[in-house]
Amino acid sequence: MELTTIRSAIVSASEKMGLTSFARGLAEAGVEIFSTGGTRRALVDAGIQAIEVAEYTGFPEMLDGRVKTLHPKVHGGILARRDRPEHMRALEAHAIRPFDMVVVNLYPFEQTVARPDCSFEEAIENIDIGGPSMIRSASKNHDAVAVVTDPSQYASVLDELRQRGGISLVTRRQLALEAFRLTAHYDRAIANYLARHESAEQFASELVLDFQRKQVLRYGENPHQQAAFYVERGVTGATLATARQVHGKELSYNNLLDLESALALVTEFTEPAAVVIKHNNPCGVATHEQLAAAFLRAYEGDPISAFGCVMALNRTVDEATADAIAEPGRFVEAIIAPSFSEAAFQLLTTRPSWKANVRLIEVGEIANAGELPGGWDYRRVSGGLLVQTRDSAADPQNEWKVVTRRQPTDKELDDLRFAWKVVKHVKSNAIVLARDRMVVGVGAGQMNRVESVDIATRKAGDKARGSVLGGDAFFPFRDGPDLAAKAGVTAMIQPGGSKRDEESIRACDENNMAMLLTGRRHFRH
Repeated sequence: MELTTIRSAIVSASEKMGLTSFARGLAEAGVEIFSTGGTRRALVDAGIQAIEVAEYTGFPEMLDGRVKTLHPKVHGGILARRDRPEHMRALEAHAIRPFDMVVVNLYPFEQTVARPDCSFEEAIENIDIGGPSMIRSASKNHDAVAVVTDPSQYASVLDELRQRGGISLVTRRQLALEAFRLTAHYDRAIANYLARHESAEQFASELVLDFQRKQVLRYGENPHQQAAFYVERGVTGATLATARQVHGKELSYNNLLDLESALALVTEFTEPAAVVIKHNNPCGVATHEQLAAAFLRAYEGDPISAFGCVMALNRTVDEATADAIAEPGRFVEAIIAPSFSEAAFQLLTTRPSWKANVRLIEVGEIANAGELPGGWDYRRVSGGLLVQTRDSAADPQNEWKVVTRRQPTDKELDDLRFAWKVVKHVKSNAIVLARDRMVVGVGAGQMNRVESVDIATRKAGDKARGSVLGGDAFFPFRDGPDLAAKAGVTAMIQPGGSKRDEESIRACDENNMAMLLTGRRHFRH
């Protein structure tokens, strides 16, 4: 059946947004509407005629509303095949009307259980039964029935109904696909809640992922690879999933990876901060009272590596910052920030050398320093998936210990805190040199720690003198601290935990360096 004429519809919606406008459009198109409970009251109050389902079935709502639409006169009218004469004779024999459209959205189970005060009993009462049953019936019989499950579908469905006098098979199939995705997600959410409630285990015995495609990407990590960007349902806050691109060409797979790294690092800071990312590692990070100055200091950390970078800022980008970023000779692939002022946006999108290249992404207000979205980190391995909690918990600084004879100065301690925030976002083995709340050298991703120290100190050059060092894991030998001291580093922060910690401590004492042990490692493989 290529085109289904819509003569009658069942409407039962927990989410009322846009419902009355849609129902009014159906009524104007000559559709007879059947409805239940609160949905019918909302329609009638809006002046839209709707027949009570209980009146049609001859059976009242019962059990506190648990049973409303679970009736043969409802499901028979939805499931009957119009091409089967025996089906149509059965409908006639039992005074069952065929329903051509089902408009249903479900009890807000996920929103309910997300509330801290939600009781188990309340959660159970918010498990929809009649809604999913009607959705599944209509989806199965999409050859004849259109199923509408989300307010975002109202406009296009109504437009097609008005223009074509019915709903096409192509549209009905797409609606059915989206409906089955909805019920599958709904059931998974319920199962996940019950598993968490009934088991003390942090990791459930079964893991089912549920992501929605946000966009197909031009290609993956390399041009011969295909790629897409999927997002978790219901994610809120300042995340890449909720971010909005406001200018520039399509983001690439690598852009998205770098933007995620940049956003994760810039959220570590409450003061104005700028992060410069290249190949998934920070090559520049700085803070300052003025955002423009923070950017300049971050870029100065490694201007050669910064060419073609991705950037993050944790404040609205103002005109002064935009002017500094767009200085001739600089090339930035993408900038992510809470927002861009009108003047900054105009500057970045009208300068000839910038407007064709830079992508601008708004992520909204970054509320809390160091807070990443909840949930798990996933990493694919052959034949399986590694799952862990995020490395987002704040480090308990009251547990840090000075283990050298010399205590760090107040200035060194401030820079050590800064370096420690940055080093957790650098690939292991990770070494960060910082001075005056600015990264001056980074050693990343090396197979041994002393090599990372060597790279960081060589990159820093003269700026290493008077800097502090942050390391993501312990030093197995004293060669790292000795090399840092030779470059002019005056203090270090690292987790400790090596059998040779005393060697590193001795090296620091001999070179008049201060050292803090945090007791917490931050590998990033």
